[in-house]
Amino acid sequence: MNGPSPRNKHPMDGYPQVCFIKNTVYNPNIVIGDYTYYDDPEDSEHFERNVLYHFPFIGDKLVIGKFCALARGVKFIMNGANHKLSGVSTYPFQIFGNGWEKVMPAPGDLPYKGDTVVGNDVWIGYEALIMPGVKIGNGAIVAARSVVASDVPVYTVVGGNPARPIKTRFAPEVVARLEALAWWDWPIEEITRNLTQIVSGDVEALSACATEG
Repeated sequence: MNGPSPRNKHPMDGYPQVCFIKNTVYNPNIVIGDYTYYDDPEDSEHFERNVLYHFPFIGDKLVIGKFCALARGVKFIMNGANHKLSGVSTYPFQIFGNGWEKVMPAPGDLPYKGDTVVGNDVWIGYEALIMPGVKIGNGAIVAARSVVASDVPVYTVVGGNPARPIKTRFAPEVVARLEALAWWDWPIEEITRNLTQIVSGDVEALSACATEG
């Protein structure tokens, strides 16, 4: 056997709170990788409700890689939450119409920070909040209830409000090797065969597996 099917919404028998969310998200601007799961005992199939202010006319995307673990209450704020900052008032009069649409912001007037991108093998803790346009690198960890307002480097643990680096998980030369190995892109049969090395801290052994494969 080569692990659970990535097409199974609930891969843990008897635990519907764990969901492979690629199977439940239908917005074309939300892209989820295989085996990424969301843990929510109340309604794990509706992760998309946690992607806030994601209006289709804005055009920004949320991209989450493979093998990510998203804890209950994780939320992503998208660019549609932004208000015009250059005027006296930040109130969005134009969205209510009835004569107020005359102050509709011109293209470029609203802050836009681009797509929000989460790498592979990222763990995001309970009730973390990810702000628009943030990039979270492969292998990163976001502590519970953190507010992530700036990019998170690969294999870095961050926490707090705003989230700051707490530590790097590996030395820079090891991080470079792990990035090059990119085990999450291996065929699932190869991942299954080398699980012991993937979950250990022995990068030399993992590198040897890649060479043999």
